[in-house]
Amino acid sequence: MMPLFKRLLSSFLLFALAVPAWGQQDTLHITVANGIASATPIVVVPFHNETVGPPPTTDVSRIVRMDLARSGRFRVLDQADIVEYPSRGNEIKFATWKLLNQDYIVVGHVKDAGQGAYQIGYELWNVNTGKQLFAGTYLADANQMRDAAHQIADRIYQQIIGVPGAFYTRIAYITVVGVGKHTRYSLVVADSDGYNPQVVVRSHEALLSPAWAPNGKELAYVSFETGDSAIYIQNLATGARRQVSARKGINGAPAFSPDGTRLAMSLSYVGNPEIFIMDLATGKLTRLTHNYSIDTEPAWMPDGKHLVFTSDRSGKPQLYEIPANGGDPTRITFQGSYNADASIGPKGNKIAMVQGNGNVYRIAVMDRSLNDQEHFVSPGDYDDSPSFAPNGSMLLYAATDGLRNVLYAVSEDGKVRQRLVLPDGDVRGPAWGPLRKPWPCRQTAPSACSKTPVATTTTGNP
Repeated sequence: MMPLFKRLLSSFLLFALAVPAWGQQDTLHITVANGIASATPIVVVPFHNETVGPPPTTDVSRIVRMDLARSGRFRVLDQADIVEYPSRGNEIKFATWKLLNQDYIVVGHVKDAGQGAYQIGYELWNVNTGKQLFAGTYLADANQMRDAAHQIADRIYQQIIGVPGAFYTRIAYITVVGVGKHTRYSLVVADSDGYNPQVVVRSHEALLSPAWAPNGKELAYVSFETGDSAIYIQNLATGARRQVSARKGINGAPAFSPDGTRLAMSLSYVGNPEIFIMDLATGKLTRLTHNYSIDTEPAWMPDGKHLVFTSDRSGKPQLYEIPANGGDPTRITFQGSYNADASIGPKGNKIAMVQGNGNVYRIAVMDRSLNDQEHFVSPGDYDDSPSFAPNGSMLLYAATDGLRNVLYAVSEDGKVRQRLVLPDGDVRGPAWGPLRKPWPCRQTAPSACSKTPVATTTTGNP
């Protein structure tokens, strides 16, 4: 794998960057790469099964436990060290958990709710004060148990940390399987932990650069299905899509504005790659950059008034900021000889990027509120495509692992990493989706929150 900025340019000229991969699955497998001891201690007691028949196949408490652990903000007590199993607050012996140095405890139970549905009751307690912080109930069908678990974890995260959790979100990524003429590209949407993958587009031609609309209902991406690059926007529920740019030369790096009304992109029909903004209602293009360099990878600031992009106008790729209504760009990165592919945190003060020195490319995070201090969150040697979680607590990025491309989910401080790997293929180009609205079905019938499946589009003859 070569650095992303170079790959982007070469991919438009000749898409030959893929390492051969084998297999037919799109599900990511997750392993913990490293953890952290200095985090908030919490115990999630296995939820008591109170169903009449066999227990649900989905272990809600295990998913909650894994969500909290991978955030990097919690040190979750290992299940093997749990010595008591309360299912409700009045069963908790707080002295036990104080001896085990736990600050918080989560208890719960699962009961039958009729018609194949389950009722999930859960409570969060402060061990040191013995006070309940909240309690709630979800009704869920069997295929909704993971969603319920992610929302429970979100609520715990927000109660203790003070910002919304991002476990009940989705990610998008590109998988590559097959060899030569049998290579197959898939754009996949999955839960934030890699489960429940659903293919959005399948193609024998290259797919890259997925970008979420802020409403979470659409994805923009680049496809080479016609032989040349083109940008599409696709509705996830219906599969309906529209081509928004197929101009001569490069059509790449789409990025939705925070209000979803505009799409920034890199186009080269004017002679060299420049940053443009398209009004999605009218199709009108506004050119932002005017330079004989390569300008690409636009990313919006949260206020929608500025963009950050990659340019080699100074000789090597660096990040620049430019007003969305036009103006002179300002260089914002100076550490490292190579800085590219910005991802902006939800508050706009943190910018993740690919930073290169020599032949090592790592993910760095710059904090603009702390005099542009930077820290690395990945070890290298060839890491790229950072994407912030919508609450800013974690990042996804792509990495080379031997001869394969894998993904990592890493806490914003870099102390907790999880490896997401396709069993028999390559995975790249991650994009973390926006926050989703909590279920409207707490304390209501499960049918009120039935999932809408993702529609699949097939191009060519895969």
